Amino acid sequence: MFNRKSVLSVLVTVLFIAGCGGGSGDSGSSGSFIDQNSELAATVIENYVDDVVIATYYDLRLKATVLREAVEDIEGGTQADVQAAADAWTAARIPWEQSEAWLFGPVDFKGHDPALDSWPVNRTDLDTVLASPDVLTEEYVSALPPEEKGFHTAEYLLFRDGQPRNLNDFTTREIQYLIATAKDIESTAIELHEDWAEGAEPYGDVLRNAGGDGNTVYPSLLSGIEEMINGMSIILDEVANGKIADPYDEQDVELVESQFSFNSRADFAHDIVGVLNAYKGCRVVSLDERTCSGTGGLRDLVVQSDSALAQRVEDEINAAIDAILAISQPFRDAITDPSQADAIEAAQEAINDVFNTLNRSVLALVRQ
Repeated sequence: MFNRKSVLSVLVTVLFIAGCGGGSGDSGSSGSFIDQNSELAATVIENYVDDVVIATYYDLRLKATVLREAVEDIEGGTQADVQAAADAWTAARIPWEQSEAWLFGPVDFKGHDPALDSWPVNRTDLDTVLASPDVLTEEYVSALPPEEKGFHTAEYLLFRDGQPRNLNDFTTREIQYLIATAKDIESTAIELHEDWAEGAEPYGDVLRNAGGDGNTVYPSLLSGIEEMINGMSIILDEVANGKIADPYDEQDVELVESQFSFNSRADFAHDIVGVLNAYKGCRVVSLDERTCSGTGGLRDLVVQSDSALAQRVEDEINAAIDAILAISQPFRDAITDPSQADAIEAAQEAINDVFNTLNRSVLALVRQ
């Protein structure tokens, strides 16, 4: 399956380096702005790792377990159990989508991202799995191609036209496939959290110790800050020019992420909330009240030199979220509704504004 996320990651990284005068691998020392604010820069990275990345992955881990338990209750259960499983799926999407603001590290090089979130799914392939004589265990599902497992396979099995399916419509094989898929999602979420927070050398320590002796991944504090901004940039580009643009430009409902649950708009908005969290150094979980308090985020670093720019970035991120939420529900219908064209294009423009400000102004500032 063509993995748009991997291609976007490469393209954004190339633009990030070429357009801004070099990357973090060019030297082992940071620029004068970071030198002058080294203590704050170290705090920003530490808070980002602990209060944003690991906290989000832990939330995902907990919610993946709730999803697995809820899905297991469908077997021999009631329609209320199907509703609970659908609600658990939607809840688990929040920390996952927010975490897409840092698609680097183990989520990338261990393949956790495609394992959890490949889309669009191929209904023919899913139906082939269901029609096969194979025993649908967690191990079997884990070995399937990314587009035949993960959140969107579970979504296809759980939802129809934005609503939880009728319990009586499930086949035994569908319930087995759903349970095995939910178990695999839980296992992947646990591993992802452990990759960052536990073990002999968790990735959180690697980033937290940016600029430390022998740190070849992040040889300077600047390289750690750049990684944060690059992660934010990748998801901004993907939402504006992939998740929204692909189905809208092609007028193809099958290209819409989360099309079965009608959760697309919330997915996109939480992607940008992840950018807000990365910027502020604390977790916002509500789309309605985007407030959180931390002890130092990227915003605090920017404000040392340019308070107007610091506020502008935050305002642009919030404007992008608002613009996404202004698109009518469901997104799969909005893409073919001429009356929604302006709203869809305004959302893309607002997201691209954040991307441009980060990559032109914020990067230039921290690289001074």
